[in-house]
Amino acid sequence: MTAKPIPDGYHSVTPYLICKNALAAIEFYQQAFNAETKLVLKMPDGGVAHGEIMIGNSHVMLADEQPQMNFVSPDSLGGSPVSLMIYLNDVDTAFSQAVNAGAIVIREVEDQFYGDRAGTLKDPFGHTWTLATHVQDLSEDELEQKFQALMGQDPQ
Repeated sequence: MTAKPIPDGYHSVTPYLICKNALAAIEFYQQAFNAETKLVLKMPDGGVAHGEIMIGNSHVMLADEQPQMNFVSPDSLGGSPVSLMIYLNDVDTAFSQAVNAGAIVIREVEDQFYGDRAGTLKDPFGHTWTLATHVQDLSEDELEQKFQALMGQDPQ
């Protein structure tokens, strides 16, 4: 049997999150985002060498910090410039669920100029997530006009 270059069920880009406590992160993602655990490979000390969860239709990989391999968490780095985006059917309910699970609100859910209803939060492990429901399809011209209006410029 020939292996597929991209395994079934995976997308071309799969986030790989490094956490100070990957087992606790998996539990949080289960509570906050209804994640389904697919795989957890534990090190002899009980730490997570590699884990995989599903959020919606997307795989997310994660592991504990391993500084000797230069795998460090956002907490060790003082934050992360990377943000993850989840599209879902009901952003308001999902956002509340994540906050109730322990996420910190960065930006409340509200309608955005680009056609999404979205809000941003930070999980207890330092990763930033934007949750959104797409509510309006816009053409490139409409999007440009809304953006220019937001920037205080006269759309032409």
